[in-house]
Amino acid sequence: MADLDGANNRLQAMLDTVEHPAKVSKDEELYCGLDVGTAFIVVAVVDAQGRPVACAYQFADVVRDGMVVDYLGACDIAQSLKDTIESQLGVELTQGAVAIPPGTENLDGGVVRNVCESTGLGCVAIFDEPTAANLVIGTKNGAVVDIGGGTTGISIFEDGRVVKSVDESTGGTHFSLVLAGSKNITFDEAETYKRDSAHHREVLPVVAPTIDKVATIIRDACAGYDVPEVILVGGTSELTGIEGRVQKRLGVPVSKPNHPMFVTPMGIALGCMLEARGGLSG
Repeated sequence: MADLDGANNRLQAMLDTVEHPAKVSKDEELYCGLDVGTAFIVVAVVDAQGRPVACAYQFADVVRDGMVVDYLGACDIAQSLKDTIESQLGVELTQGAVAIPPGTENLDGGVVRNVCESTGLGCVAIFDEPTAANLVIGTKNGAVVDIGGGTTGISIFEDGRVVKSVDESTGGTHFSLVLAGSKNITFDEAETYKRDSAHHREVLPVVAPTIDKVATIIRDACAGYDVPEVILVGGTSELTGIEGRVQKRLGVPVSKPNHPMFVTPMGIALGCMLEARGGLSG
């Protein structure tokens, strides 16, 4: 089973660096994970031991259905976040990695690489999002499901290896559309409303049919594989109770770590470290 306690400790340590970045030396090797998401762009930084060093994030409206639609906007935000962290740490960041929804390498891989490199970072790798997330989660056998704003990405692991990765166009954007219609509010108002945990008890039953669609996507992706557990990550998984609804539909244990929005960016940073040091694919 996945080590969620360990993942939660690592994630909390990463979040603590948002306000209190670690002290680093001028010559220390640092590795960045850039997550260009539908709702937020996140930059996470780890050291050569994989310990969290810094993290910064900003709301963004630059991605639709997993694709970057505002390239210049994405570059500007990524640059601002990198500049903020460099100012906090007093060092220049030089190495980074990115992630994309599974199966979109030919559609968007070059774009997110270019966003990364536009900041001055050398992009050492492009990962699929659930696989990057699993560098934090650490499941050996199961499915890691990244429910983002526009898409749901699924990687199935057997004995620690990815045996299948898929991505389907359903995510938090669809939750917001349903919520906006139900409450007769604008899409932007619905986006803000659903992110407030105080509203989650109200939001959950409203978007339940869309959660069920996500569960169906997971079920279909896992067909033919022995999947003993499902772990949810990604910004949309922040919705309180979503894991219970998905578990009810799938009939297998479904869990999520604390702060699921930050799992993938931290995993990208860890992947950057491993790839740069030859330990991931070498």
